[in-house]
Amino acid sequence: RNSLVALALLASATGASAQEPPAAWLAEWPATDFGTTRVEFDEIRSGGPPKDGIPAIDDPRFVAVDEAHDLAPTEPVIGLEINGDARAYPLSVLTWHEIANDTVGGVPVAVTFCPLCNAAIVFERTVAGRVLDFGTTGKLRKSDLVMYDRQTESWWQQFEGRAIVGALAGTLLVTRPARLESMALFRARHPNGRVLVP
Repeated sequence: RNSLVALALLASATGASAQEPPAAWLAEWPATDFGTTRVEFDEIRSGGPPKDGIPAIDDPRFVAVDEAHDLAPTEPVIGLEINGDARAYPLSVLTWHEIANDTVGGVPVAVTFCPLCNAAIVFERTVAGRVLDFGTTGKLRKSDLVMYDRQTESWWQQFEGRAIVGALAGTLLVTRPARLESMALFRARHPNGRVLVP
């Protein structure tokens, strides 16, 4: 009994979990370290699509603001500006992709949007000197997008920007200031900006 209590305390302190992940996860995610987790596995649920079933944008294309004729002035966008490089990411595009891996103003970023909780958050993609690329797991935790990085296949909670499962569990991504705003406001602030296209 004492050894079980000690094991539980150790697991709590290290973030390790004594629970086993579902067998389907092990088959779909052979490169993920499920022995390292910061959450209970039963908090993570299927959102329906499989791994990358909602495809992230890896080669984003943009047009100048004055060429984005199909966007109404009230169209909601994530407005981002880094080092003078201003870009707008329409929610009408991100609803279908949820993640755009991009480099803005020389900074690798992941522009993320979770349609279920309306969370629009931008993260730097560099962790410990390595640039990560993010995709969708097809999973949700507390109705929020669970992302993964393709380099270690660790799983990340979008709302927190924290790795919750895998080799990088506990790591926190750096956030970048961004605005959830109308296309009209972005255009007024950044007349020379660029807009993501489908």
